Amino acid sequence: MWIIYALASALFAGIMSILAKVGIKNTDSTLATALRTVIVVIFAWLMVFVVGSQHAIANIDTRSLVFLVLSGLATGGSWLCYFKALQIGDVNKVVPVDKSSTVLTMLLSFVILGEEMTLLKVIAMVLIGTGTYLMIERKETVSNDVKGYKWLVYAVLSAVFASFTAILGKVGIDGVESNLGTAIRTIVVLIMAWSIVFWQGKQHDIKNIEKRSWVFIVLSGLATGFSWLCFYRALQEGPASVVVPIDKLSILVTVAFGYFVLHEKLCKKSVLGLFMIVAGTLSLLVK
Repeated sequence: MWIIYALASALFAGIMSILAKVGIKNTDSTLATALRTVIVVIFAWLMVFVVGSQHAIANIDTRSLVFLVLSGLATGGSWLCYFKALQIGDVNKVVPVDKSSTVLTMLLSFVILGEEMTLLKVIAMVLIGTGTYLMIERKETVSNDVKGYKWLVYAVLSAVFASFTAILGKVGIDGVESNLGTAIRTIVVLIMAWSIVFWQGKQHDIKNIEKRSWVFIVLSGLATGFSWLCFYRALQEGPASVVVPIDKLSILVTVAFGYFVLHEKLCKKSVLGLFMIVAGTLSLLVK
């Protein structure tokens, strides 16, 4: 059952990236992230009350709470970097780099969580890592300009934070109802995101956000909520070294959108890289 939740998480994550790419086109990425988080918090806590897990808050031990908070902070860092990269870079280049967190997460799950390392998983990591490298391409319009790498820096940071998000979340959600664990993490992300907004003085820009951007920001927030709920349910029941790669299949949705709708170029090398990433991910489902 956890495989279904992981696949659903991937679908909603892909939709989220698409909606966010459109929604933050004319909006500061940090402010857009903070606004999206409000939607996610409302949605997450609504689900907590729907399933009735709010009564379990008092039973969460200190260790789980600490790791949930740390996971939330890592998520906040990943989001801020990811949407900044998405705002200044092509979606079919940013997303593959962000998804490279798969390899780091698998390595950390072996080292920290003690999950089994098999030959198949090693092959999958090689395929995913190589595929990601092939898909990384500097924007051609900024040849020999250091700024051409700016999106890449943010995308790499997003991947690193995302890896720690999964590992910390796996530890923190152990023994905690998945919806409740997700809701607690969203509060941490909310506080972090809005703290940065007020620190940078960008809260005044809210009045300048276009109606169209508002719609896409709200929709991307809802997609994120669905993705999170499915992801942490899958993470609670399945191994992180497999759940995370499956979740990253969202790359298929975002790259297709970038190519067919945003008309972003996808060279033969990138296509080969995408094929290797998908092949490596699907190989993890082989028993």
